[in-house]
Parts: sequence; C-alpha cells; structure tokens
Amino acid sequence: MDPALLRCFVAAAEELHFAHAAKTLDIPRSTLIASIRKLEEDLGRDLFDRDAETTVLTDAGREYLPNAKSQLAKAAAAAKASIAAPGGKAKASKGKGRTPAVKGAPRVGKRRQSR
Repeated sequence: MDPALLRCFVAAAEELHFAHAAKTLDIPRSTLIASIRKLEEDLGRDLFDRDAETTVLTDAGREYLPNAKSQLAKAAAAAKASIAAPGGKAKASKGKGRTPAVKGAPRVGKRRQSR
C-alpha cells in the first residue's frame, strides 16, 4: 500500500477532523480527502462515515487503523535501512582541471582573433 495514502488516513483517523489533519500534513484538505477516497477505493470499503455530522470512523476504519500504523512503521524502517552509510571510496574529479599556461600555446576555449 502507498505510504502517502496510509499517512493521510492515520492523520485523519487520529485527528477526526479533515482540516486539522491536512494542516498537520501540510497539504490541502481536498488532497487529503482525495487520498482517503483513493485508499477506500483500493480497500473496497468505507473507512469514514460520510453521513455523520462529524468525522467518525466506521467499524472497518477502526479495524484498519492499527494495520495502517504497522505498515507505516515497516515502510519507515525499510527506508531507514536503505539509506547508505556515509563514507566510502574517494573519487577523483573528472572536470576540466586548470593546467599551467605554456608560453606561445593557444589558450583552451579561446578562439583566435581574425583580422
């Protein structure tokens, strides 16, 4: 499952307020709602009760919340493990080095002036 969708669901489920969750994630509310609808579509069941006056999780949403948190934790651990350790073999620069100028030799990159 996409970690971004899971992050949106967990934030909304913990806040139980879409606007506050969107502010926490620093994304627009419409993006948060679209992400949650996409997750609901992927799972094939509603996670939030759309008919309620306030934001309420359905039974399926309450069931899925611990699973989503564990999937997020696994994804974070995998991302942390995949980061390469600092250090390693030093490599020489392959750019144009500055060589000393030789008297009478044409300068690299300079065109000869025509008369």
